[in-house]
Amino acid sequence: MITEAQVLHALSQVDDPDLKKDLVSLGMIRDLNIRDHEISFTVMLTTPACPMKDMIEQACRNAIRLLVSDSASVNIRMSSETRNYRPAGSILPEVKNIIAIASGKGGVGKSSVAANLALALTQSGAKTGLLDADIYGPSVPTLFQIQEPPEMRERDGRNLMIPHERHGIRLMSIGFLADPKQAIVWRGPMISSAIRQMVQDTEWGELDYLIVDLPPGTGDAQLTLVQQVPLTCVIMVTTPHELALADARRAMNMFRVPGIEKAVLGVVENMSWFTPDEAPDQRYYLFGKDGGKKLAEEGEVPLLVQIPLFEQEGRFLQLDTTHPAFACYLELAGTVARYVSILNSSKKS
Repeated sequence: MITEAQVLHALSQVDDPDLKKDLVSLGMIRDLNIRDHEISFTVMLTTPACPMKDMIEQACRNAIRLLVSDSASVNIRMSSETRNYRPAGSILPEVKNIIAIASGKGGVGKSSVAANLALALTQSGAKTGLLDADIYGPSVPTLFQIQEPPEMRERDGRNLMIPHERHGIRLMSIGFLADPKQAIVWRGPMISSAIRQMVQDTEWGELDYLIVDLPPGTGDAQLTLVQQVPLTCVIMVTTPHELALADARRAMNMFRVPGIEKAVLGVVENMSWFTPDEAPDQRYYLFGKDGGKKLAEEGEVPLLVQIPLFEQEGRFLQLDTTHPAFACYLELAGTVARYVSILNSSKKS
């Protein structure tokens, strides 16, 4: 007769590859049920975007086969519960992780990376929002083809903005609130006030990840975010070009200044090389080679992904799952989800 103790002992031999602890001690085994030779349980992963889901499931099956019974019927349900580390009393308590996407200068594709990361996380099963905090150059209205102002709704005596939703992503941008032809000429206090309003007066609801597209550089918007919003981490976006790298170094160092100190999760190198459609194996390094990799090494953070340029980049969002760029963003989403889980685990330990 198979016992619960036998099954838990077997599953305690299976480690989460990122957290370096076994599934049982991590509390990831739920709803264990044993009936004769039928074993069923749920593995509660730390993120729905876990790229090692299949590997963990197979490791559980192998452990039961080897240590319990090779003839037992095993039913494993793979689910997720995104974990987070948030100080008590933080704003946006229903948002588990807030990830800022930053760059040293404009034109490196930061907004496209932010939007496609949000899309890839959503398509991996995560509840995701995207906040366009680039006050002077909001890109979300163009990326998602939305110009209408958000709906307003009263909640507990407060008027809240309801995010637009496209492709499963909840969206908010200053571009929804302003005339698209009107230049936004604001000083620091107005920028700070607008960002606070978009963060606190938007009904984001429950989210696994809120991606924040920061303006380039090191100014009031960045300071407002890091001082008033409990950021989980920051991702730096750069091209391999030396001019982009010079500004990215300064921007990365800003997040390490005492009093600001936010974890830099890693570097995304965008426009790494150009690949023509007729020669998919050919690479042309238009902006230099491995600049983002060198920046990551200098900053002692991982290079999260290298994203090439493709000939037919007519659409900003990679909605075509067969497009090679889509694979890049899925890789990025999986890597970000893994590193965020590790980061949250290290904060709790």
